[in-house]
Amino acid sequence: MFKPDLPLDPKAKHHPVVLAHEARRASDLQVRIADAITKFAGSMLFVYLHAVLFTVWMLWVERSPWPTLTLVVSLEAIFLSTFVMIGQNRQAAFQQAKADHDFVEQELELKTNTELTRAIHAMTTELHRRLVAQQQDGG
Repeated sequence: MFKPDLPLDPKAKHHPVVLAHEARRASDLQVRIADAITKFAGSMLFVYLHAVLFTVWMLWVERSPWPTLTLVVSLEAIFLSTFVMIGQNRQAAFQQAKADHDFVEQELELKTNTELTRAIHAMTTELHRRLVAQQQDGG
C-alpha cells in the first residue's frame, strides 16, 4: 500500500500512478497541510502531548474542567475524523487510478500476447505446410 507520509526513493522505479499522485500532493498546499496534520495526529507524540496537556488542564488550569474539556475533545474528534476521511478519500482515489492504469497496461499486454500467439501459429502452420510439401516432393 502507498504510504503518503514516506518520501519516494529517487533511486527506485515507481509506478506512474504513484508519481502522478505524489506530484499532485506536492502541488496542493491544502493536501500538504492535511498530510502534515494527519501524520502528526497519527503519532505517539500526539498521544503523549495530549496526555500531558489534559492532565495539566484537569489538575491545575480549571477547577471544573469537564464541560470545557468535553467541548474541546469533541471538536478535536470532529476535525481529526475529517482528516481521516480526507486521507481515506485520497487513498481510494489513488487506488482507483492505479487500478485503471494497471487495467490499461494488462489489456495492452493481453493484446500483444494474442498478436504474438497468432504470429507464432501462422509461422508454425506455414513451416508445417512447407515441410509436408517438401516430403511429398520426394525430399
